[in-house]
Amino acid sequence: MNYVALRFDVEAADADRWSDALLDAGASSVDAIDPCAGTAGEAAVFAEPAAHDPAWWPVTRLAALCAPDTDAAAIMETAATALGRERPAFEAYTVADRDWVRATQAQFAPIRIADRFWIVPSWHKPPRSDALNIVLDPGLAFGTGAHATTRLCLLWLAESVASRDSVLDYGCGSGILAIAAAKLGAARVVGADIDPQAIRASTDNARNNDVRGEFSLVDGLATERFAIVVANVLANPLRLLAPVLAGRTQPGGRVALCGILASQADDVIAAYAPWYRTAVWRRAEDWVLLSGVRREDAP
Repeated sequence: MNYVALRFDVEAADADRWSDALLDAGASSVDAIDPCAGTAGEAAVFAEPAAHDPAWWPVTRLAALCAPDTDAAAIMETAATALGRERPAFEAYTVADRDWVRATQAQFAPIRIADRFWIVPSWHKPPRSDALNIVLDPGLAFGTGAHATTRLCLLWLAESVASRDSVLDYGCGSGILAIAAAKLGAARVVGADIDPQAIRASTDNARNNDVRGEFSLVDGLATERFAIVVANVLANPLRLLAPVLAGRTQPGGRVALCGILASQADDVIAAYAPWYRTAVWRRAEDWVLLSGVRREDAP
């Protein structure tokens, strides 16, 4: 069975409306990419919640996937009419059906975090049986080890966790950081998130890795302070969370903050200054991890 697909380029200001119009016209899904991806003209785009409207590339390429036997021209005509626009030039092509599960799995190989530290999809054999191997399947919750921010957090944990430490993974996603802390020997590990799917994923992943961890929604988190607090989210939420994370960190305890672009580091450091002595620990690509110690005299 072959699916019908179509693609065309739009200005950034029109990308959101065209996406909605294509879905309303019958497209099953719409994907957006940078038409200059892989070239010198590629533009990095990062979006922060509540900071501004969703970011698009100056020229954005939309690709709509449609059911077999769909009339691509009719889909485009319907979408254009709904927007009050002329139908733009577009390319129609077919997408062959395939074993999508196997195709998805083929995109994920074991990820080396350090020489003896690996993230391993469940369908792969660990490259090193004597390594610290976290078995993790890509799912709906963020955190597979592939992103630079997750790798930074894992490396920081590998250098920071001691056997007596209690660790809070705030915004746990897949639970990967909490699981890593447990495998690194932390005495107690807790994960919290605002998304019920993240709690389910974290619980399942911890069980699959034979580690003990407690996972709950943020609102259900018990009142407690931890030796280590790690939060891999984004800069704007991190700024707002400064007093919350400070209230969860023991005096003299440590915090690791990630999901921060290098250009945003100073603002986040300033937000945490009333409670922590914080500095850039390491950079990977455009991202940095901030490491801090909670001041004994902080409120």
